[in-house]
Amino acid sequence: MSLVRRAVVEDAQEVLRLRQVMIDSVHPGAPTEWQAESLSALRTRLSDPDGSFAAFVVDHPERPDALAALVVGTLEYRIGGPGRPGGLLGYVFSVATDPEARRRGYARACMDELLEWFRERGAGHVMLTASPDAEPLYASMGFTRDTTPSMRLYL
Repeated sequence: MSLVRRAVVEDAQEVLRLRQVMIDSVHPGAPTEWQAESLSALRTRLSDPDGSFAAFVVDHPERPDALAALVVGTLEYRIGGPGRPGGLLGYVFSVATDPEARRRGYARACMDELLEWFRERGAGHVMLTASPDAEPLYASMGFTRDTTPSMRLYL
């Protein structure tokens, strides 16, 4: 039996806590005020098991009501192209493990479940942004560096 399960509405606060763990690993001391405003929308997404949003988690083995690991992804439609004629692609974000629960394979197990979720829905490929610490994990799962340039505009 797998330790990994699909996150539910009751996990929302813990999902946000682990997302902050991930954010803090890249931007130490980042603000947390965003969490209160994000909670309602996250609960809505977690309540829709047939939607385009999925979070997979492992319960913390030493702390009841806490999560040890989290992986979140979305399924997106873009006009089809080479390698994904159906136009579906997966995007992985918010991969995080509680500092007390690291080096136990939880993030990999969650990633395996999310990748299977993408496959079942017909995603042609999966994208993610890797921190230097996480890149070896993703490379071991078959991810490669993307050469497509990325730009961003904040609205």
